[in-house]
Amino acid sequence: MKLDDIKKLKVPELRFKLKELGLEAKGLKAELVTRLWSASEAGKCKDVEENYKEKDTVVTDGILVIQTIPTDTLDAPPEEAGTSGKMDPGRELSDAATQTETDTDLSHKHSQAVPARGPGPQAAQRQAGIQQGDEDDCEESGGAQASEERGRGRAFYEFKEEIRYKRQKMNYFAMKVGRQINSSFLACTDDSHLHFEMAPDGCGGQPLFWDRFPSLWSGCRLTHGVGQGGVGFEVRVEALLTTRLDQKDEEPRQGLRVGWSPPDASLLLGEDDLSFAYDGRGIKVSGGTKEKFGEPFTVGDIIGCYASFSTDAVEISFQKNGRFMGAAFSLGRPALRGRPLLPHVLCKGCSVSFHLDPAAPPWYPAPASFAPLVALPAGQLVRAALAPPSHTQCEVLLMVGLPGSGKSHWARTHRKQHPDKHYRLLGTEELLSCMIVSLLRGSMTSVKQRENQLQQAAQCLTELIKLAAQTPGNYILDQCNILFSARRYKLQLFAAFRRKVLVVFPSADEWKRRLSEHQPIPETALLKLQLSCRLPEPQSELLEELQYLELPGEQAQKLLREYQDQAHRLLPPVPK
Repeated sequence: MKLDDIKKLKVPELRFKLKELGLEAKGLKAELVTRLWSASEAGKCKDVEENYKEKDTVVTDGILVIQTIPTDTLDAPPEEAGTSGKMDPGRELSDAATQTETDTDLSHKHSQAVPARGPGPQAAQRQAGIQQGDEDDCEESGGAQASEERGRGRAFYEFKEEIRYKRQKMNYFAMKVGRQINSSFLACTDDSHLHFEMAPDGCGGQPLFWDRFPSLWSGCRLTHGVGQGGVGFEVRVEALLTTRLDQKDEEPRQGLRVGWSPPDASLLLGEDDLSFAYDGRGIKVSGGTKEKFGEPFTVGDIIGCYASFSTDAVEISFQKNGRFMGAAFSLGRPALRGRPLLPHVLCKGCSVSFHLDPAAPPWYPAPASFAPLVALPAGQLVRAALAPPSHTQCEVLLMVGLPGSGKSHWARTHRKQHPDKHYRLLGTEELLSCMIVSLLRGSMTSVKQRENQLQQAAQCLTELIKLAAQTPGNYILDQCNILFSARRYKLQLFAAFRRKVLVVFPSADEWKRRLSEHQPIPETALLKLQLSCRLPEPQSELLEELQYLELPGEQAQKLLREYQDQAHRLLPPVPK
């Protein structure tokens, strides 16, 4: 038999043939295929093939079917159901996403895996029945509830992404990003969005999700800045990234901002008070305020950004393709409070590159009295803060709580109170804030656009979390995380970090008050989230610290049971 024909056989057929050969018939499908192929190579299958010819056999689509055996006996016997990959509805830990396998084991298994056929009609019906009876999956009760998805808000889409962890094996996000160059400067990976993809030489980059999330802006600062003299740097627009998505919205698909910002400013260049940007639409932006300035620029243009520090003032100016555009910003020197200004880019739908080679001439001569940043001696440069060198010195804070409980408010406050930690906040709202899009509230177009953005943000966030687990730094995962399997999946990803789980579970009255200030959530969706919620318990193998920020653990568990009893009474029965 050919190897392709063996791969097409179902598990019961593989076991039957191995038993005919007198070989071991237990194990996963990949092992059974390897065992049968080895026997076939050794010539042991000839006798079995002759036996098949003597019987009444039919070969259909490469699958050998013995007609003397009823077709329903091809399903796995009850005692072997565990080896055929079926789910056990009584065990929450049975899903593959919560297995405690190492990264090496997983990559080896995936490399040896053989594509399996889909389940037959009977197996599909049994599987559907199991999923329908799973209390954690009550939100997936069928297509009849698809119309309820509209307008459910970010918590719903986050929750839909979390439940997928129960349906798939852990597949660590493997992304190789260049982080080393031969210059003393490099695009700072410690001070950039995780969704900013570095170029292999580290001298530029582009948005990571530009094809699936084209409205997402991605920013990056260089590792070195200045606080004295007259200094400049150059940025070139390398290419425009086009997508196959609709061009119906009014927001342009490409955009670029270049300029300066202090190390503690937002990565959204131009949105903070001390963040100064020249936008490709021919405007200048600072503190979110836009004014006309200079000329628009596009692919192939080279923008020079210059900062002049005097005793009591700082002046920022720009030039395009060697033509001086004039001074764009002027501020008092005390406003910086001794902080340096670092080169900064923010792009959407395009790739950019910095001129960071000190041995190469500048792309265009700088204005008089300005020196290239790459040509300055080390004593005149200020190095940005570095992330911890190893994962063991980093920590991840996993937020847990129902929608509107106050997780995001606590996370942002905690990040402001600990600026030395340089926390990266990973959440749907953080991604949506990187869109810088003004939606018209109340129109049908804006509602549809908002829902599409929420879904895209939740999907991109899932991949960003995998990337964060491979990137040293301190993180706050600002999601609901109310499913046990979702928490276990993420905590296993960050196994090398110090892991803290923080539960925000306010009293009933306080939660009701906060929900009134939150984006409205349909009552049915909220009841289902309550019903699926599982609060964490101390588990030394998964986390180092568990903390309930408001109600103590026992009171929170008691209140959750009351919520769930109420949800059971109010929700309609799940259709069979």
